[in-house]
Amino acid sequence: MRHYGLIGYPLQHSFSKQFFSTKFATENIQADYETFELSSIDEFPILIRKQPLSGLNVTAPYKQQIIPYLHHLSETAAAVGAVNVISFKKHADRLLLTGHNSDIIGFERSLLPHLKSRHGKALILGSGGAAQAVFYVLQKLGIETRFVSRNPSGRKTIGYNMIDARMLDACKLIVNASPVGTFPDSNNCPQLPYELLSPDHLLYDLVYNPAETLFLKKGKQQGAQTVNGMEMLIGQAEAAWEIWNT
Repeated sequence: MRHYGLIGYPLQHSFSKQFFSTKFATENIQADYETFELSSIDEFPILIRKQPLSGLNVTAPYKQQIIPYLHHLSETAAAVGAVNVISFKKHADRLLLTGHNSDIIGFERSLLPHLKSRHGKALILGSGGAAQAVFYVLQKLGIETRFVSRNPSGRKTIGYNMIDARMLDACKLIVNASPVGTFPDSNNCPQLPYELLSPDHLLYDLVYNPAETLFLKKGKQQGAQTVNGMEMLIGQAEAAWEIWNT
């Protein structure tokens, strides 16, 4: 029996546990999957000493904080500075932990079918680990990108108050990579001038619970195309399983 799990905080509504438990049962895989709520990343060494693990997923707020506890990073995880998958390998009686980023794979696979030529410029809402994965993919696809943050810093980051008609006319792709609007805070959304959106806009929300966030609902009211985070979530989970079995 192999043991897998998810670390993060809080984890009351974990997609990963449901996804992998169902996968293991339907495919007759001898493995189980548990959630491990860590109130601090300092608890991570204690967890891996106590639990005989074969792999872990990592979610907020630890996608960046986990890095100092790992022995190696994959090329993509190092490039984005964020980890959402950890592989466990024994080498000469030593446990080696490698950090990977399957968010990149899940996001790219789910975004590509929706892209049009007009989506050459984008805004990324948020600046955490998920936002860095989105940025990596958009750069790879040649899409010019700016981050939007409540506390902007750096040349590529702007504040929400700087988003006007001219900017939205240029940036037809908007990706919410922040947790704003996630259940139970479903009545909240990023502070955008939604009335300036049009049917030419594509709004992608990494949030998957609720299925239609207020961000997407307001975009749809203006005729914008909308995509929630479920396809990305399934894609990154499948990629995690591939990583653990490589």
